[in-house]
Amino acid sequence: MNKVLFIILISLFSLTVFSCAKKSSSSSSDNTTTSDDTTTTTDTTAPVIAEVTAVTTPTNDTTPNYTFSSTEAGTITYGGSCSSGTTSATSGNNTITFTSLSDGTYSNCTITVTDSAGNVSNNLTITSFIVDEIPSVFVAVGASGNIVRSTDNGASWDNATSPTANRLNGVTFGNNTFVAVGYSGNIVRSTDNGTTWDNATSPTGQNLNGVTFGNNTFVAVAYSGNIVRSTDNGSSFDNATSPTANYLLGVTFANNTFVAVGGQGNIVRSTDNGSSFDNATNSNGNTLEEVTFGNNTFVAVGYGGIYGTTIYKGIVRSVDNGSNWDNATSQNTTVLIGVTFGNNTFVGVDYLGNIVRSTDNGSSFDNVTEPTSFNRKVTFGNNTFVGVGYSGNIMTSTDNGSSWDNATSPTTKDLYGITFSK
Repeated sequence: MNKVLFIILISLFSLTVFSCAKKSSSSSSDNTTTSDDTTTTTDTTAPVIAEVTAVTTPTNDTTPNYTFSSTEAGTITYGGSCSSGTTSATSGNNTITFTSLSDGTYSNCTITVTDSAGNVSNNLTITSFIVDEIPSVFVAVGASGNIVRSTDNGASWDNATSPTANRLNGVTFGNNTFVAVGYSGNIVRSTDNGTTWDNATSPTGQNLNGVTFGNNTFVAVAYSGNIVRSTDNGSSFDNATSPTANYLLGVTFANNTFVAVGGQGNIVRSTDNGSSFDNATNSNGNTLEEVTFGNNTFVAVGYGGIYGTTIYKGIVRSVDNGSNWDNATSQNTTVLIGVTFGNNTFVGVDYLGNIVRSTDNGSSFDNVTEPTSFNRKVTFGNNTFVGVGYSGNIMTSTDNGSSWDNATSPTTKDLYGITFSK
């Protein structure tokens, strides 16, 4: 009897040991499970992704390609302003095409890849890029209807086809349309980035001197105080109400206000989209040739120097939206014909080649070095000031107007106006 009981106890002990050994062999690490028949491993390794080929910047492709690499296959998740119809990544390089993008800067786009086990990759920030569907263009106009354009930031220029032989005095850009104005009321326009031009309908035979764009309206000014405007993208123009018979030479738009300047210090302004204009107060009676706007300040330039016993200040400014104007301090003693604003700097030019600039919001101006003695007008775009003048002269500055270089011009015709397409 005791022998049988002993045998039973031995059997029970052996069974317990075997069971414990089996349990021990069934548990190894957190990632692997072992049983009699199978071994299962849990994937905890996340994919690693990296940029391979960034988007070219700037690009005029609204659906640009982008290439990144991944150490694992998985599902792509997009963040920020970019997305794509491609949602699956493979191990290795992956090229995706972004869904159509509007013009602008894209600096917040990201990508992650999630593998089949749910592991999420590092957050890949896509290198910032700019979409510029319509290439930036400088366009200058001048004698005999001459039109020249540059698509490489003013470095080189080509002639464009012009529909007129009349002198063109001014040019502007708005709503993907260039509009230029000139003698005998001539108005021409281009809707293909300044490549080809057509005549627009003009209501005046007066010489048009300047043109600007704002609130979906083109406004041009002329001799005898004539003002014309277009609300159909420059196709046709109608007369606006003008409060002066003095000739008007320059016009600009800002803060929902059109401001025009001209003879005898005349300044007129419109706050009803160019339909009617009123006189503004200006204590300076000298002729003003051009006007621009920047940092909530209108700045107009014109005749300066000493004539008889009268001292003329060539620069006036307004900080109350063009209602009242005061003299600015300037070393210039000649006639400033053109002025523009960019990078917190006002730059003015005269017909003798003098250049002045202001970095204190137009309060005071200093002379800078110029490479030529024949300037007429100046504009700003793509961090570049570009000036044009007599004999087809073109000059550029990329250091905020401090120094200037000559550019190669395709014409020897005088250039009287210039603008930038953005």
